[in-house]
Amino acid sequence: MTIANQAAPAVAVVGGGPAGLAAARTAADLGSPVVLIERLGFLGGMPIIENYAAITPHLEPAEVAMGRMITAVESHPLVEVVLDTEVTSCEGEAGAFTLTLEGGAGGSRKISAGAVVVATGFQHFDPGRETQMYGYYEFPDVIALQDLEAMLKDHHVVRPSNGESPARVCFVQCVGSRDRQIGNEYCSKVCCGIASKEAMEVRQMLPDCEVFIFYIDMRMYGYWENQIYWPAQEQHHVQYVKGVISEVLPKGDRLLVRGEDTTMGRPMEVLMDLVVLSVGMEPSPGTRKMASVLGIEQNKYGFVEAVQPPLDTVSTSRVGVFAAGAALGPADLEDSVSTGAAAASRAVALLRSPVGA
Repeated sequence: MTIANQAAPAVAVVGGGPAGLAAARTAADLGSPVVLIERLGFLGGMPIIENYAAITPHLEPAEVAMGRMITAVESHPLVEVVLDTEVTSCEGEAGAFTLTLEGGAGGSRKISAGAVVVATGFQHFDPGRETQMYGYYEFPDVIALQDLEAMLKDHHVVRPSNGESPARVCFVQCVGSRDRQIGNEYCSKVCCGIASKEAMEVRQMLPDCEVFIFYIDMRMYGYWENQIYWPAQEQHHVQYVKGVISEVLPKGDRLLVRGEDTTMGRPMEVLMDLVVLSVGMEPSPGTRKMASVLGIEQNKYGFVEAVQPPLDTVSTSRVGVFAAGAALGPADLEDSVSTGAAAASRAVALLRSPVGA
């Protein structure tokens, strides 16, 4: 007998990344049966999908950190994990939802759930979608944060064009964030910290490599200032340059990075071997789809709308449906785990109280 068929109403968690894993573990620890539904064939979300090397800011290997979360969920007696499956419909109301699940092999089943937690995460901004001023799809030595993460995980940071170690690397901040022209007016929150973390890792791996970060404003949240920003400069000699990059062009076998040094108020041209685009966050296709399937409101950017902030950050426009992590907007790992636990707690509390109370 599956958990969904037990007497107690289950909490359905949609998405098996950090927020979903935290939600599933919390709800189960509180005594509620949980059905965790993941569209892929494995758990772990973006840290596993994109081969993250180390999590920001504590630098623990991503596979180790996510492995602890995954093991805790998979081994929990109250959690049923359903992989290669998507939610295609939702009927009923809080306390008595019926979800239709469609598996990758064409199988279909219905489950009962008293509450739903949406933890469908984000996707990385595609830096070649709107413009080619950075040449992401044209020049092999222009990569994105997640591409460098995979290199760092393999302990093999090279120029894709020739397989050689780069002598000069630069990061370009706010690619796909804080941009009114493309409609992503928001800050994606984590990019400055991740770039600084990766810059330190590059310097550790390639001590002779010069590393630059071109930024509009460096935004470090909470303790990140002392955890990664100052150590990057003072211990690892990463060079921060306040400026706006306008384009990246080939010059010989290197890349010419053009822009403006806004501190000095003058044009800037520098040659680089590897350009790393600090891409922001956008709603994942799964977030958009689940908002439609569940009938919950989205904000102007496509993320799930929290309807009662700032004191209730996880309730959605449909009673009994909660959201967590980057499904709600740009979020770091700590945000994702915290809101996952909060959403699960609210879901279990609802099931133990009169609906709407």
